Amino acid sequence: MKSLFLTLASLLLAATARAQWQSTTYSLKTGWNSIYLHGDATHATPGQLFAASPEVLEVWRWNPNPNQVGFTSTPLLPSNGTPEWSKWVRGGPSASLIGLTGQSAYLVKCSSAVSVAIAQRPMPPSNTWVRSGANFLGFPSSKATGNFPTFSNYFATFPAAIAANAKIFKYVGGELGAGNPMQVFSPAIERVDRDQAYWFSSEVVGNFYAPVQISLSNSEGLAFGRRGSVITARVMNRTAAVMTLRITPVASNSPPSGQELITAGVPLTRRTLDDQAAWVETPLAAAYNEVIAPKSSVELSFGIDRSAMSGAADALYASLLRFSDLANTFDILLPATARKDTLAGLWIGEAFVTAVESKPLADAVKPAGSTFPLRYLIHVADDGTARVLSQVFMGPMAAAPHDFGLCRSEAGLKADAKAAARRIVATHMPLDRALGGTGSFGIGSDLSSTIATPFDDPTNPFVHQYHPDHDNKSGQTALVAGQESHSVTRQVTFTFTATPPGGGSTTGWGSSVIGGTYGEVVSGLHKDSSGVGTGDGLRLSGIFELRRASELGTLNP
Repeated sequence: MKSLFLTLASLLLAATARAQWQSTTYSLKTGWNSIYLHGDATHATPGQLFAASPEVLEVWRWNPNPNQVGFTSTPLLPSNGTPEWSKWVRGGPSASLIGLTGQSAYLVKCSSAVSVAIAQRPMPPSNTWVRSGANFLGFPSSKATGNFPTFSNYFATFPAAIAANAKIFKYVGGELGAGNPMQVFSPAIERVDRDQAYWFSSEVVGNFYAPVQISLSNSEGLAFGRRGSVITARVMNRTAAVMTLRITPVASNSPPSGQELITAGVPLTRRTLDDQAAWVETPLAAAYNEVIAPKSSVELSFGIDRSAMSGAADALYASLLRFSDLANTFDILLPATARKDTLAGLWIGEAFVTAVESKPLADAVKPAGSTFPLRYLIHVADDGTARVLSQVFMGPMAAAPHDFGLCRSEAGLKADAKAAARRIVATHMPLDRALGGTGSFGIGSDLSSTIATPFDDPTNPFVHQYHPDHDNKSGQTALVAGQESHSVTRQVTFTFTATPPGGGSTTGWGSSVIGGTYGEVVSGLHKDSSGVGTGDGLRLSGIFELRRASELGTLNP
């Protein structure tokens, strides 16, 4: 047997994004066994994982390295002090194996037969085959029909792995020696157990793990985080036959003790294009099929319905999405996670006035001749308080440590960094306003605010600074309220809807995009029936849409 000197390929994988759980039970024999973890179990040390199973004496993890030479007649035996193995020994000195990472192969030594359940966070599948190297791998095979597929069937699209010049070994229990691991001589009969790891001496390279290949736009799986709205999966059928892919939502198990609680499953949606090439999002509540032609790929798009996430801010949502085939060859679990978003930050968008009240037509509300846009800036603080702004500045702040921030006036910006700052203005509002209101900012809520423009404000429509008529009809220079200029009050109301009011795409709705119906009552521009006063106001209506421009919940003075 040639000696292998392999370096550690990876340490513990960060598991913050993978918080859905599945438990796999491994049936272990006396002596040496091999297992394969399709998910990550680093939430606990080996000592903690096997605390209730004293029969488990040792655990060794294989650390592959593509630069080393493989075995010639038998697979490598675990050896102390070599970098190709990390180990844990019950009651032994400090261990080099401090956690069971996912998509990895392990040897487990037991004093007697035992079944061990290991809670894991499923991970997207992956395998790296090494030419002239020892490949210790596991595969997401299916047991839907009561038995696993044979090696010949499973590796039909990757035949070099089981060619006549290749060698395959499996562990069958007992001491290490001529009979353990045992060579597999009949690929047409031997079945691929998804819970076991196998040694391959095949002279190949590649990334084969199943007759299907899944490429995700997010390497962590369907990890939407707090803001994500779309994740795509390109699925390739490696076989020469038509494949019927079955996609099924699966609930997560309860998390182990000490792990973050899961509020609910991720409210996934299936995104498809209609005849007008517009995205249609359908709740993914049950299994559905995708047919993939031979040697072909399809691109699947998945979204998230954040309006269905009713938990507290930052609450964890987690579940799984199963990819299997009707031929019962493979069974792949993809993790899905999301966090309940907060709406804190700066929102920028427009209200589109589409109808106006007609006083000559007995206050009838008539469609406007054309849509009239009104820009709105709304800031939502971390505590949920919403304010309508007339302007906002974005850039390095004047106060140390000069972090990027939001402020209401130019004086709040760092003096020598103003060239990199931005000023955003709502020109239809009076200057320097930050208006509170009633109600709340969020799906299913109303937010109302009063925009008051005093009779002598420079932005008042009655005020024309250079017009000679503005002398209060008496030659005076100072305006008097109610003579030639009137105070104008606009009562605006934003009603947030669960879906876009114009029927557009719901992608990101309620997270990065929000909107609904818009209403406004303008007082001060219309006389009452006696010809004096300001009347009962003019009503305007339409729709609005806002997009999040910043997630900063602090607005500096």
